[in-house]
Amino acid sequence: MITATGLELRAGARILLGDTTLRVQPGDRIGLVGRNGAGKTTTLKVLAGEGTPYAGKIDTRGPVGYLPQDPRTGDLGITASDRVLSARGLDVLRNEMKELEGKLADDERFMRRYGQLEDQFSALGGYGAEAEAARICSNLGLPDRVLQQTVGTLSGGQRRRVELARILFRDATETGGGILLLDEPTNHLDADSITWLRGFLGGHKGGLIVISHDASLLEAVVNKVWYLDANRSVVDAYNMGWKTYLEARETDERRRKRERANAEKKAGALMAQADKLRAKATKTIAAQNMAKRAEKMIAGLDEVRATDKVAKVRFPTPAACGKTPLTAEGLSKSYGSLEIFTDVGVAVDRGSRVVILGLNGAGKTTLLRMLAGILEPDTGEVKAGHGLRLGYYAQEHETLDVERTILDHMRSAAPEQTDTELRRILGAFLFSGDDVDKPAGVLSGGEKTRLALSTLVCSGANVLLLDEPTNNLDPVSREQVLDAIARYPGAIVLVTHDPGAVAALKPDRAILLPDGDEDAWSDDLLELVELA
Repeated sequence: MITATGLELRAGARILLGDTTLRVQPGDRIGLVGRNGAGKTTTLKVLAGEGTPYAGKIDTRGPVGYLPQDPRTGDLGITASDRVLSARGLDVLRNEMKELEGKLADDERFMRRYGQLEDQFSALGGYGAEAEAARICSNLGLPDRVLQQTVGTLSGGQRRRVELARILFRDATETGGGILLLDEPTNHLDADSITWLRGFLGGHKGGLIVISHDASLLEAVVNKVWYLDANRSVVDAYNMGWKTYLEARETDERRRKRERANAEKKAGALMAQADKLRAKATKTIAAQNMAKRAEKMIAGLDEVRATDKVAKVRFPTPAACGKTPLTAEGLSKSYGSLEIFTDVGVAVDRGSRVVILGLNGAGKTTLLRMLAGILEPDTGEVKAGHGLRLGYYAQEHETLDVERTILDHMRSAAPEQTDTELRRILGAFLFSGDDVDKPAGVLSGGEKTRLALSTLVCSGANVLLLDEPTNNLDPVSREQVLDAIARYPGAIVLVTHDPGAVAALKPDRAILLPDGDEDAWSDDLLELVELA
């Protein structure tokens, strides 16, 4: 159980949450919702014990599994399999047993030690637990070949799935009784994995808080909703499922607007009458009483929720370039004996629209990072054509320096522009005032997405490399990004699990990995998008 008392959270001078009491108990499956930047990620991080509140006390009882949006902790040199098994301490036991297996005939002490380890291994579930871990990993799109790779060689999406598998594997030992705090758990999952995760979380017996923009996940899993209202710095709690919450919220909003409209009409009539009475000296007191009555009528109403601000997303006006600004030939990449892809070629013509497809682990992000010049291929070459100006959006935001401020990132992206011009661009992306002085490391996933997109605006890029640009975005912000993709006149190379992003792109070509086959786009390929 988690109990937060007198909780206050701040981002700089801005209050995200004020003097709030929150409680998570076994059986609670809570959807934490609100617009991007409202403080959802900060709230979850503090409840997990990974952040410090401005004020208040948090009491935690029982195991907690926390999935941040951007997990970058842990030993990068261990295998993905060991990382998952480490949730129960099985990795250390298994590896020590393997070391002793070749020495058992040499010394009786090794046999005794091996027996002790085997007893501990069996007590923790033993080989059955290993099979269980492998099953969870498989359901999350992590095949055996990926589990044998070291964590440092995995893509950001694969590492995130490893961390999710580790959390779910540990929770299974607690008969489903632990507390899970999950921030956008469906990011980087294919359709089958999302379906499996819905079933797993729907049967979870412990506490759960999930931040997600996946409405189908919320509808299938949550039985309570916490709405973080950024305009009032409060959490509105609803003891109901997602669909019922949406209906109740809509009904409540209609009631508030109707009551306010009626009251304002009556108050307006009273104030008009009061103004008339003020003209007569003998009626001054009556006029004052009538005006007070009108003010009281308005003050007693429930507030109508202010409409959330929406980032005005746009992409840059592309600089002039030659017919084929970007080409690549014979690209290949391997990690040890594991071959990701080989002999891949790409030609990006001016204004072309290309989507890269392939199953998880096929190398989509790897190929995009090669085209961006961030990762060196084992073989082959990436060539810049006449006038090439690249803009790269990284799904894990690794291009953002967590120590540098929002404004510093913009200065680096457009050194020729003044701070006033850069602040104007940032304002369109909902960064204003002192917000621009915040370091990137304290931003939520949605805010990092907006910052990364804002740096593209002033780049003049004529080729955009976009890796999952709609991740972490609320529905309204996502629509803004989709509209920007549809309107951009330059070339785009896109990696996405979002069919809506592909529809907005209207691709003319597709590259299928790991084979690297290039083909004209056909709507028959759409079913591969969610499976990717």
